Amino acid sequence: MNAMKRNVWLLSGCQALMNSGNSLLIATSALVGYRLAADKSLATLPLALQFLTSMLTTIPASFLMKAIGRRAGFVVGTLLGLAGAALAAWGIVAGNFIYFCVAAAFIGALNGFGTYYRFAAADVADADYRSRAISYVMAGGVVAAFIGPNLAHWTSDWLSGIEFAGSYLSLLGIYGLSLVVLLCVRIPPPTAAHAHAHGRPLSVIARQPAFIVALAGGALGFGVMALVMTATPLAMHQHAHVFADTAFVIEWHLLGMFAPSFFTGHLIRRFGVLNVMLAGVVLNIGCVAVNLAGTEVAHFWAALTLLGVGWNFLFIGGTTLLTETYTESEKAKAQALNDFLVFTVITAASLSAGALQYHLGWRAVNLGVVPLIIVILAAILWLKQVRRVQARALAGTVGVD
Repeated sequence: MNAMKRNVWLLSGCQALMNSGNSLLIATSALVGYRLAADKSLATLPLALQFLTSMLTTIPASFLMKAIGRRAGFVVGTLLGLAGAALAAWGIVAGNFIYFCVAAAFIGALNGFGTYYRFAAADVADADYRSRAISYVMAGGVVAAFIGPNLAHWTSDWLSGIEFAGSYLSLLGIYGLSLVVLLCVRIPPPTAAHAHAHGRPLSVIARQPAFIVALAGGALGFGVMALVMTATPLAMHQHAHVFADTAFVIEWHLLGMFAPSFFTGHLIRRFGVLNVMLAGVVLNIGCVAVNLAGTEVAHFWAALTLLGVGWNFLFIGGTTLLTETYTESEKAKAQALNDFLVFTVITAASLSAGALQYHLGWRAVNLGVVPLIIVILAAILWLKQVRRVQARALAGTVGVD
C-alpha cells in the first residue's frame, strides 16, 4: 500500500473512532438528558450543545490547522474529547444535568476539529483519487455503527444503579486509541506560502453556484438527518420500545450513513455528483413517508436506514462539490465557512427536535423537515440548469471559433 492510501485509511480509522463516540451520544444523550433535566423538553439540549460547540469550533480549528498542521489540530481536538468523556461520566454519577451539558460541549469541540478528517483525506490524495478518499474516510463510520450503539448497550450498567455512566467512561478508551492512530498519520505540513496567502475574498467564493449547492446539500441535508435522528430515541421511548430496539435502529441508521461510502465515490465518478445528490433527496423523501406510515420498530428501522443513506449521498456529494470551488490558499476559509454553517443548521435542528417531539409529536418532526428537502431539491435542479446553460454557451463559442 502506498503512502497516500495508507494515510487515507489511517484517517478513516480516526473518523471511525470519533464517530463511535458520536453514535454513543446519539443513542444515549437524549435519554440521559430526559432523566437528568427538570424540564423534559430540554432532553436534547446536551446534543444541541454538542453541535453548537462544533459549530463554534470549526472556524478557529480550520485556521489553527492552517498554522500548525492538520495532525496537531486533530490531537488538540481529541484531548478536548477525553476531557468531555470524563466529565460526562461524572455528571451522570452526580445526577447533574449542567455537568452533562458542559461535557457534551467538550465532545462537540472534538467534532469541530474532526470534521476536517475528510478534507485531510482530500489533502493527501491526488485529484483522481480525491472523491474516493473522501468516501473511504467517511466509511470509517461503518465501524462506528457497530461500536457506538452496542458499546452504549454493553456498558450502560457498568456502574451498578447508574445507567449510562459506564458508557461514557468507555469513551476514554476510544479517544485514547484515536490519539495513538493519529501518531501514525503523515499529512503534509502547510507551506509558508499557503499559510500566508489569502486568495479571493470569501464573499466571491461563497457566491459561486457550486458552493451554494454544496452548502445546501451538506448543511440542509445534515439538518434533515439531525432533526429526525435526534428525535428518534425519544419517539421510540414514548411509543414503549425498549432501549435494545433503539440501539438496533440507531446502529442501522449509522450503517446507512457510512456503509455506502465504500462506493459513493465511484457513483459520483460514474453518474456525476449532482445525480448522486438527487438520489439522496429521493431517499430522504422515502424516510419521511415511512415514518408517517407507522411507529413500529420496523418503521423506525426502515426510515432511519433510508435517512442514513440519503445523508451519505448528500454530504459526500456536497463535500466533493465543495472541493471544486476553492484553491489551496483559499481552502481554510472556504471549509471553515461551510462547516460553520453546517453545524449551525445541525444545532438548530437538534435543539428543535426535543421541543417538537415533546410538544407536537413524531408526525410534526417529520413534516418539519419537508421544507428543507424541497430547498435542497430546488438548489440541485438549479445548478444542473446553470451547468447546462454554461455547456451550451461553451459549445456555441467553440463552434464560432
